[in-house]
Amino acid sequence: MLKLLDVLLTVLHLIVILFNLFGWMFRATRKLHLISIILTAASWFVLGIWFGMGYCPLTDWQWRVKEKLGETNLPSNFIEYFAEKLSGTDISSELVNMGIAVCFALAALLSLYMNFIRKKVNV
Repeated sequence: MLKLLDVLLTVLHLIVILFNLFGWMFRATRKLHLISIILTAASWFVLGIWFGMGYCPLTDWQWRVKEKLGETNLPSNFIEYFAEKLSGTDISSELVNMGIAVCFALAALLSLYMNFIRKKVNV
């Protein structure tokens, strides 16, 4: 049962990440994307005050499951974990965090642009 929960949390993580990166592209999902970006930022920066900057409840839940499955030395974030699993190598936390910050900032700016500026231009 824990293994299934781990797989489901991985799938959910990937869906949220991909949606946060690309949800701004589709007219039908732009408002939902903006909400997702705001919730993600709130988790990272507001909940982060109490749980550590960059806090993600999904990662917290998944790491609890992984620890029960016997995994140890888990990185601070899911993206680093997944990238290391895919590549089979140890990846710099600083590099991953920089990539996350840049991609998130771009996605947030694009979401703001598509929801508020481009909308006014009627394109």
